Amino acid sequence: MSKNPPSSKLGRSAVSGLALAQVGISHVGHKARQLTRSDEAKITAQDEHEAELGRILFRALNQLKGTALKISQLLSMEADFLPAGIRRELAKGCYQVTPLNRALVHKVFSREFGQAPEHVFAQFDATSFAAASLGQVHHASLADGTQLAVKIQYPGIAASIGSDVRMLRGLLHTMSLGSDLIPRKELVDRIMSELEHKLAEELDYEHEAAQLRWFGKHVRLPGIVIPVPVASHSSQRILSMQQLDGLHLDEWLATNPDQATRDHFGQLLFDWFWHSVCELGRLHADPHPGNFLFMADGQLGVLDFGCTKSISESFCTSMAKAWRGLLDQNRSSFAPVRLAYIELGLIRADLSLEDFETQLITAATALVEWQLQPFTMQRFDFRYKTSYPAPDTGHGKILVKLALSYHEDMPYFDRAYMGMMHMLKKIGAVVDTRNPWLNPELH
Repeated sequence: MSKNPPSSKLGRSAVSGLALAQVGISHVGHKARQLTRSDEAKITAQDEHEAELGRILFRALNQLKGTALKISQLLSMEADFLPAGIRRELAKGCYQVTPLNRALVHKVFSREFGQAPEHVFAQFDATSFAAASLGQVHHASLADGTQLAVKIQYPGIAASIGSDVRMLRGLLHTMSLGSDLIPRKELVDRIMSELEHKLAEELDYEHEAAQLRWFGKHVRLPGIVIPVPVASHSSQRILSMQQLDGLHLDEWLATNPDQATRDHFGQLLFDWFWHSVCELGRLHADPHPGNFLFMADGQLGVLDFGCTKSISESFCTSMAKAWRGLLDQNRSSFAPVRLAYIELGLIRADLSLEDFETQLITAATALVEWQLQPFTMQRFDFRYKTSYPAPDTGHGKILVKLALSYHEDMPYFDRAYMGMMHMLKKIGAVVDTRNPWLNPELH
């Protein structure tokens, strides 16, 4: 049986204090040993040090569970924020889940509805069929036979958001003293503030129900299905919604679908992303494969709208300008790309074109090529999608040094885009990648 996470402020502070002490000790030892190492040995040791920092950070977050573990999952997907060694350790949070027992489920229902779940629904399955860092999902049904999925939030989760974010902010500030791959304090603070805000939204199931209704009303992409929330059986901590029948990605792939079916669902996933960004102006920002259902009738069910993000038209315009410039094989310079980066707040306006081309573009080449590879041809076979580029310590230092900040929409766009790329590669779909965003002639 897993150990319960500390719930008191003192207990959670003790976890944070121990992690800070471990980070400090790791830094001191690393710096002392670096003095006697060769240049080549220093690079290897730095990578090992980053991984050790990631292990310390994950141990602390995993002890705290709840929002801390959710933060671990989110940061593991922020490719441009933390070094790869740290992100690899934090990604373990995606697989650490401890379901609620029956007594705690009853406690949540008693607080929200004043009665046990068996009295709220005509039928309620006490055993959850899905569990994550913030809550778990049960099967249930209404008196008229309507089948539901009921999401229940773990007790006490919301109260720990502020303290957990402050703890993580302190850990990252301390880590930055021993690594020039950790962003400057201002950027860390901004990322942490945004995470705190979005976590508060994700823990408000009334907000998620409103997002389900909004997407259900506005999505006009054939083949996409959004579950309908049931207001009468929902609250701030319990969300009842239409049960969709389908298979998650790994289960669906185990049925060995033919190439035509893979291409069909791959195109749906690709079109869903760009439809959300360019037409809806609102993004489903949690790209976990478990949030998609491959349905027998060829439709794609989209689940979990706790994390969404409005995408501004100015962001879309500047990003399109940057990507078109990077894809243009006939360009005379990177001037349009530099201007787009300035508009996005990624670099200072006084960064010269020469430094932009010789330093930043050079350092970012592997990442840019990975991002844009599918758009180098009209139909792209994702079986041949290259892997996400391995970190280069030297290039990472240049990017951290030259980066000013980021547009507020950027982390959500990047996270959803990366999730889509990984899913399409796993599916092995052949997709028509032309879209009005990058190909204005298609409007």
